[in-house]
Amino acid sequence: MSSPLLTATATGDGIELRPVGSWTAAHVKSLEALSDGVAAELDRSRSVKLDLAGLSELDTLGAWLIEKLSRRVLAAGHRADVTGIADDYAGLIEEMHQVNRHSSAPIATPNPVLARLGDLGRSASNATEDVAVFLQMLGSLFLVLVGMLRRPRSLRITSLVYQLYKVGWQAIPIMVLITFLIGAIIAQQGFFHFRRFGAESYTVDMVGILVLRELGVLIVAIMVAGRSGSAYTAELGSMKMREEIDALLTMGLDPVEVLILPRVVALVIALPILSFIGSVAALYGGGLIAQFYGDMGPPIYIARLHEAISVTHFEVGIIKAPFMALVIGVVACSEGLRVKGSAESLGRQTTTSVVKSIFLVIVLDGLFAVFFASIGM
Repeated sequence: MSSPLLTATATGDGIELRPVGSWTAAHVKSLEALSDGVAAELDRSRSVKLDLAGLSELDTLGAWLIEKLSRRVLAAGHRADVTGIADDYAGLIEEMHQVNRHSSAPIATPNPVLARLGDLGRSASNATEDVAVFLQMLGSLFLVLVGMLRRPRSLRITSLVYQLYKVGWQAIPIMVLITFLIGAIIAQQGFFHFRRFGAESYTVDMVGILVLRELGVLIVAIMVAGRSGSAYTAELGSMKMREEIDALLTMGLDPVEVLILPRVVALVIALPILSFIGSVAALYGGGLIAQFYGDMGPPIYIARLHEAISVTHFEVGIIKAPFMALVIGVVACSEGLRVKGSAESLGRQTTTSVVKSIFLVIVLDGLFAVFFASIGM
């Protein structure tokens, strides 16, 4: 294996290059140095002749370096001739000559109207699929619930109590804190603005009605969707990734009965209780603000509450809680079962679960508001 050489001979206003020896990857450093050494002469020459008759060995690397020398001359607008190509290397030289010669096809710009229609169609298809998944999960829960009523012993009490402990008891501190602050903020703003009109006492009416009818259950439902709904999706999604749900099916057990029903029932039981506790905390927060910011003592605040609110306001709020809990549980569990075999899918479905749950809770609250207004509640 002879060492590579590159001789350069001046010919008038041009230059003749003669690669000699072994132009292979084994001599890569030497070949790069030889190519760089003649770069300046190539730039000054009007024509270049490459005589390859002296090559003893040639591989892809060597052929590409020779092609680069030729292209450097052509890029400067000068002429480059390649001669003396042995038959054994003609195919390789020609292949290197064709590399990167074809420009990539231009990317067709889509019609904006058609692109919008395509996005609209995909959105409609995804929405239809989401509704179908939701209804399928709701139907499965209903069938399992009917079977449980026929066979009460099939209800997994231990799992139900554990889920109640997680979504109910452990959630009380954060729910009390958030609703307390919400009630205090509403009261502070009420006193601040109503004071201009001499109607500070109406702040109590606003706090009582708003908390009992709307914000008490709505804020708690949104918090439960972010706290417990995301946990349900992550738990079921992890089980799906580890094929634990497939193992349950293999053992002849229904995942809806074993995993989903206790979680949804626990939410339906816990959310009304949390809403009641949250409403009491919000009213207490409003009472503290009334005492320290509005100069309204507790007896006056409580008396005003008795005049402003009734059991009907409490019923309107508490009736919505089980339905919101059912929506949160169904969405969270169905999204958990849609997780694929990657961490990215788990994160995406968990985010989707929280967003869908909060959206549906707010929509459901609006529908209930219209319904109760139409029947005079």
